[in-house]
Amino acid sequence: MDKMEACGIEVSAAELVVAWGGEKKEVREQRFANTAAGHKMLLRALTRGGKRVRAVMEATGLYGLDLALMLSAQAGVELMVANPRAVRHFAQAMMQRSKNDRLDAAVLREFAARMPFQRWERPAANTLALWAIARRLEVLTRQRTAEKNRQHAAQISQAAPAIVRKEIARSLLELQRAILRLRREALRCVAAEAQLQQRYELLCSIPGVGSVSAIQVLAELAMLPEDRDVRQWVAFAGLDPREYSSGTSVRQHTRISKVGNRHLRHALYMPALVASRHEPHLRGFYERLLARGKKKRQALVAVARKLLHAIYGMFRSGHRYDGSRVFALPTAKIA
Repeated sequence: MDKMEACGIEVSAAELVVAWGGEKKEVREQRFANTAAGHKMLLRALTRGGKRVRAVMEATGLYGLDLALMLSAQAGVELMVANPRAVRHFAQAMMQRSKNDRLDAAVLREFAARMPFQRWERPAANTLALWAIARRLEVLTRQRTAEKNRQHAAQISQAAPAIVRKEIARSLLELQRAILRLRREALRCVAAEAQLQQRYELLCSIPGVGSVSAIQVLAELAMLPEDRDVRQWVAFAGLDPREYSSGTSVRQHTRISKVGNRHLRHALYMPALVASRHEPHLRGFYERLLARGKKKRQALVAVARKLLHAIYGMFRSGHRYDGSRVFALPTAKIA
């Protein structure tokens, strides 16, 4: 640890539970309010006496974002925002059977002390705004889909009174207006940076990627450091294959790990579905997988992974989507 004190921070909506110390020092626990004042008190406690701290917290969305931004800007504090599933597996390896905030903070402290440390890269303010808007767009889009399903059920049901159908229609209208407002604001964030604007236009050149999907994919990828390679992108999305076999008797179907960003996976789902039906090269790739015995869901996941590879190449080269670079269609045989 190079004389850096390990620290684990368990984040909840109202409270921060912090465990730090170890090695030759006794592990200490303290609680702070999850507010701006509480964050300042935590920072003073961590850096008192000129201590250097290596802290780990889980990725908890907006609940921990303000704290992460403050700690990452502080000299003497290194911060890692760990994948919750990786932390959970680490706790299982430590034979941790119970779960509460105090134990979770202790597990995070052990994680900071023992596991490879990957420092959190602080995103730009505009990137953070785009990310927050995209996450909200995702929520409202799901709600709109659910309301459309309810509207369809109410329209064919004789038991549903007119007021129910009217309220559903009004709810759908409000959701659509909110989505449009967020979309306009997201596009303003994109236009504020030349790189974001270029990448947004590249994403929109992919058949099956609409404006909202492009915003969601771009926002999640913009949070990644620029030095990540395509394998790290795939792992970040949780689309990397996971093999499960042992000897000759245990062999399960290979599945994706899902140890990654579910928001990016969800954002890639609909573009992959549309492309597998309407984009000739990805449809050819999808159909070849089906012909080799893959299930439809497995083939669709492979299309999403292939699409992510294509996006990586487009971002690095600056070239618009070209399906022939993604999958070469077999040439027709001349009789």
